[in-house]
This record gives sequence, structure tokens and C-alpha cells, in this order.
Amino acid sequence: MMIVPRTAALRLAIVSVLAVATPACSAETQESYADAAVAVSDAYPETAWRTVDPDNLMLIDTAYGVIGVELFPEIAPAHVAQIKQLTRDGFYDNVLFHRVIDDFMNQTGDGQNGDGTGDSELPDLPGEFLFRRSEAMDVTLVSTRGPEDSQIATGFYKSLPIATQPISQAILTADGKVGAFGLHCPGVTSMARTNDPNSANSQFFLLRGKAEHLDMQYSIWGSTVMGRDHLTDIKIGVVGEDGFIPDQMNTVRIAADLPEDERPTVQVLDTGSDAFTTWLSGQSYEDICDIAVPTRTL
Repeated sequence: MMIVPRTAALRLAIVSVLAVATPACSAETQESYADAAVAVSDAYPETAWRTVDPDNLMLIDTAYGVIGVELFPEIAPAHVAQIKQLTRDGFYDNVLFHRVIDDFMNQTGDGQNGDGTGDSELPDLPGEFLFRRSEAMDVTLVSTRGPEDSQIATGFYKSLPIATQPISQAILTADGKVGAFGLHCPGVTSMARTNDPNSANSQFFLLRGKAEHLDMQYSIWGSTVMGRDHLTDIKIGVVGEDGFIPDQMNTVRIAADLPEDERPTVQVLDTGSDAFTTWLSGQSYEDICDIAVPTRTL
């Protein structure tokens, strides 16, 4: 299974629906991820930091260190449930990063095939490309993307960058919610699939760069909150090409399954706090994908 390339026509068709367009993420921003938490860890009070629920924290051990991914069952419930089951079954242990593209993504999760052709024995998943956002899902808005009449804004839900309709429109909808979708920014995790939009199974990718052309076409289920700098340490290449020797996920665990004294405590600067607003005001960015929310591990 591979990430399916899309035609320019389809990309434009999808972009025109919500009037979304984004500039490229800068190399300087990419290099600053590892430093972001260090710079702010002691600058804000303890109350400004949100602790990630260990039951929604996926820990991927690599040769370079541990990558921690915050899971969002409220956004992609079926995908998170399957990811957790496969993790707890040991399916992802010793699985290769079989397709790694510079400034794009690290793809893995095909079991022991190791060449992108494998899946698990679990059923394929219906696409969860969009979600319905309630007022209880607080979002800190960063900017408006597209024309003034597009009524689509970007912001952070917890550690995840999203695009959303104004919550003020919820009063006009039957379910009291508005439409929203995750953004394929650096650090986001999303599900691989074939041409069939409902074919995701076990393969996923961790984004090294921005890939806005995948928005609303691939199911986002997580965001990297620990070891983000390791995303660009993974060796670049494709299994079967030019003698490429890939890196692998050594072990993959849900933090809650580890003994309490062995699990990391991962905290994210609360995007709903005054501290985050203050921190954000001092950042230079052109687009939400240029922003790496500060995190720390205790």
C-alpha cells in the first residue's frame, strides 16, 4: 500500500471548495522544533502545561530516540481504536520505515512485509477525513486561510492543527456542531491508503514536512508531542531501491500500558491558555504549519 498521488485537477477541486491555500513551510522552522520546548519550559507556570493522557499517547522507539504521538479518538475514533489494538497486539514492533521522502513523510506500518505491500488482518477502515466539532472542543484560532468570505479559520485543538468553520455557526446546524478537518502539517500522523478512500488498515505516516494536498483525503489521527526532532533523523529512501537499508520502529507501546514509573509524562503548552497566546505573539510565521506547539517531557 502506498500513499496515492493526486492529480492537480483534484487538488484544485478540493481546495476551491473551502478556499484553502498555504505557502511552504520554511527550513528554519523545521530546524527549530527541537529547541522550542527548551526555550519555554521554565518561562510559564505549571498551570499553563497540559499533560497528555497516557491512554492516548503512542510511544515509538527508534534508533534515534522515542517519538511520542498524541492520539485523538474524538476526531478519528475508528482509526485510533485500530492503531491502539495493533499496538497492543505487538503488530508494529520491528516494522520498517519502508518509504521515507525528504520534506514529506516517514511511512511505516505494513507488518513484516517491509516493502509497503502489507496490512493487518483487521478490517479496512472507512475514511475519517472530516469531523464535527462541538463548542466543547475548544480551538485557539491562529489565522484565516483563503478569501474573507471563505469562513474557514485555522487553529489548534490541543496539539493538533485544524481548519474549522466558525463555532458561531453551530446554532444553525441540526447537531449543534460545525465542520472541521485536521491539517497535514509537520509532526502530524495520518493513515496511508490505496485509491479506495475506505482502504486504510495498518500503514501510517509521520509528516516531516507540510502536505496540504492531502487535507480531507487522508485520515489524521495524531500529532507528535515528543521526540519531534527525530522525525527528520529517519533515513531517507524506499525499500528495494538503490540498496536502501531502512530504519525501523523497535517497539511501539501505549504509554498507559507501561508501569507508571517507566512511562514518560509528556506535557504540551496549553493552546487555550494565556501563556500560549503570549508565546505565539512572539513567533514569526506565515501559516499555521510553521508553528510547533511547545512540549516537554518530565
